[in-house]
Amino acid sequence: MARGQEGFNKRENEKKRQKKRQEKEGRKEERQANAKKGQNLEDMLAYVDEFGNITSTPPDPNKKREEISLDDIQLGARRRDDDGDQGSSVRTGLITNFNTAKGYGFIKDLQSQESIFVHVNELIDKVREGDKVTFEVTRGPKGLNAVAVRRATEAQPGASPATPE
Repeated sequence: MARGQEGFNKRENEKKRQKKRQEKEGRKEERQANAKKGQNLEDMLAYVDEFGNITSTPPDPNKKREEISLDDIQLGARRRDDDGDQGSSVRTGLITNFNTAKGYGFIKDLQSQESIFVHVNELIDKVREGDKVTFEVTRGPKGLNAVAVRRATEAQPGASPATPE
């Protein structure tokens, strides 16, 4: 193509590229002018203190260091105390809702007030909404699950029975 037939955008893009090239050359020359030549190694070193801060002074070799036992170092997130013994303690709760057609429901833990999933396969006794139950807790792939669910007292009137199949 001849120069006259070149599009407007091509010329603008070429101008932008030239401008970027010139700016880059200018920054390069500025860096070279401001560079400190002849710095010794000590001026370029940085040290990290006991708190993790970067300093220019080396650590004091005479300073007494605190010894830390490897057993005191805990990796990962801390577990909550109430979930630490999952499955070993029996909890009490109320059946807040239970769908007999689908075979699952939720129990509200009376101590922690959290909602815990329960499946019909984990029921020992027949339960209805509003029943007070005792159960154990295990951690499933989607959260806490109630297992070994037993009815603790008589059901409240007006609730529908859940029948395990």
